[in-house]
This record gives sequence, C-alpha cells and structure tokens, in this order.
Amino acid sequence: MEVIIADQSHSKYAEIICETIAESAAVRGTGIARRTPEYITKKMVNGNAVIALDGDKFAGFCYIELWGHGKFVANSGLIVHPDYRGVGLAKKIKHKVFKHSRTKFPEAKVFSITTGLAVMKMNTELGYKPVPFSELTDDPTFWDGCQTCKNYDVLTRTNRKMCLCTGMLYDPKAKKSEPIKIKEKVFNRLKSIKQNMFLKKDKK
Repeated sequence: MEVIIADQSHSKYAEIICETIAESAAVRGTGIARRTPEYITKKMVNGNAVIALDGDKFAGFCYIELWGHGKFVANSGLIVHPDYRGVGLAKKIKHKVFKHSRTKFPEAKVFSITTGLAVMKMNTELGYKPVPFSELTDDPTFWDGCQTCKNYDVLTRTNRKMCLCTGMLYDPKAKKSEPIKIKEKVFNRLKSIKQNMFLKKDKK
C-alpha cells in the first residue's frame, strides 16, 4: 500500500473516485459536494491531490482546493474504498494531504467543514480548531459547492453562518497549543441539538 501525490498518470482512477464518493454519501445519508471525473483529473494534473494505491488498485483519495486567492486551503473529498476501510488508511491520507498542503501553500490557512467525528478527531491531531463559519473563506464559489448537499437549505436559511457541519481551521500563524480532545458523547449530543434546531422544518 502506498499513499502518494497524484499526477496525470492517475487520471484513469477519476471515474471510480467519483463513484466511491457518491456511494459513500448515499450509504451514510449525508450530503457531499459532488465532483466530476474531469474536475478530479485536473486536481491530479496540477499536483493538488493524494491517492492511495494497493498495487494498481484504487484504495483512497483526497484533493486540495484553493480559496480566497490562496489565503485558504481546503483538503476535500477524503474517501477510502470499502475494501480498505477500518485499517487506518483515511488517517494516512489525511496526514499526507495536510503535509502536502503545508509544503505547497505554507502561508495559507487550512480549513475543513465536516459532520463526521472521525474527521474531527483527525483534524484536531493536526492542529485544527473548531471555529464559526465567519472565520473560514468567504469565497462564494466554495459555499456554492454545498448545493449538492441535502442540508444546503440549512446553510441558506442561516445566511451561511452555520449548518450541520462543524467548521475547523488550522492557522499557521496561530500560537500552538495542546490539541483539544473531542469526546464522542459530547459530539453526538451537539450533533443532535443541531439536527433538532435546523431540521425541524423538514419534519413538519
């Protein structure tokens, strides 16, 4: 198993990457920004993606997006093929793409929005902190990418101030501190509160 910086030679995996992302979102019942094979290929060609391979078999993927004229970077589309889940591969990919982002764009703030506890834990290990959406990029193109998420109406109803996702940010210029510990019980409680607040209209 190898986790490497993707390039044009890996464009043959673009289709299965898109399919795996879509299937994962359907199984989890969560929204996700859909991408086309052409979009994924462009990320590979530009050296802004990480791919995990088991020989010549696709195992996982994640890509880098630039926002706010390079002031912000997002590591998006993290996915692991079902055959390789549960063995810590997502963490390896996350660490690889984060390191690549920091090397290629050292001055940029790295941010993430997620509804998943596992991703939040990985983010905190890397130095991300939970923040309000106002501290993330205000680039409308990024938020427009949320339109394919089933919870997009929540984002629009709150004028893009909050949603079911949690915003997280790594600021390279911020004073380093001990990573916070995210407890599953607390996370699930907060998630339940958000769902009750924002999904109330859908239940009527």
